[in-house]
This record gives sequence, C-alpha cells and structure tokens, in this order.
Amino acid sequence: MLETGLARVVYVVDADAAVREGLSRLVDSAGLEAKPYEGLEEFLLQVPEGHGACALLDLPASMREPALLARLRATAAVLPIIALSADDDPEMRRVAREIGAQAFFRKPVDAAALLDSIEWVMLTDLRGDPI
Repeated sequence: MLETGLARVVYVVDADAAVREGLSRLVDSAGLEAKPYEGLEEFLLQVPEGHGACALLDLPASMREPALLARLRATAAVLPIIALSADDDPEMRRVAREIGAQAFFRKPVDAAALLDSIEWVMLTDLRGDPI
C-alpha cells in the first residue's frame, strides 16, 4: 500500500473488542501496523507526534465532554484522525468536524474506502503538503 521505508502506524481506538480486532486485522492486512486501544482516555495518554501515523477513533454517541473534545482537537493537530461512529447524524458529524477529523465513516465501514482514506491521510500532512 504505502512504500516509504518508514513504519506506518494506525492507532485503532474502539471500545468494542470485536470491532477493534477486526479493524486491526484490516490495517495489518494492508501492510500497516495496527496499535489497538480500548478507549480514548488510554489512547490520549500516549499520543505520538509526527508523520507516518493516523488514528481511527470510534466516537461514542455520548461524546460531548468539552475537555475530551479539546484534547482530541489537540491530538488532530499532531496526528491525522479518521472518525468512526455507529451514529450517522448531523450532531455526530459536527463532533467529528469539531475535533478536526479528516474523514468520517459510519459503521459498518466499507473496508476499501477506509483503507483509501488511511492512505490519503498518511500521504498528506495537516497542511495538505505531501510528506
């Protein structure tokens, strides 16, 4: 998929173990390295910086806490975010935009479209410049 000589990491954050495992397998099957996390708090304690990575974040319907939203916005400044949610409504899309997600997918997600989105965010940094 991506040939740059650098390890490409996708942080998979989902509370549902089966979904987390399935997304991790999909990422691994594309020649990328999946690093799974059960929850946003755990992930946010270890957010890396730099190119060559992105985060797939499940956005729970209850996600409205201002402090958490602010932390996710800060994360999007250093790491591209692709948001996933079982709730495809205007409010959830607003939350995805508010945190700076570069893409939003409703679960269940199309595997090919998700992998294309991962490739796109990894090849382009947040300013739109190729990495």
